[in-house]
Amino acid sequence: MAIARLTGGPLDGQLIPLDDADETQLILPYTEGQLIYRRVGAAENTGERDGATQVAFAYDESTEPIDPADD
Repeated sequence: MAIARLTGGPLDGQLIPLDDADETQLILPYTEGQLIYRRVGAAENTGERDGATQVAFAYDESTEPIDPADD
């Protein structure tokens, strides 16, 4: 199993399970729309004994406007 590290956007700093470490983008549900995160860089910790594989993803766009005042 791999872990996606999200940077930027409303999910900044979140870690989520990633089924496939080769993913190039993540589309995640958020309120009434979706958030799109794109992969940045290579996978880290890919060895057998250095912990879970980690892949960084950066916020790219959302399908709906994000307004923190709506929360």
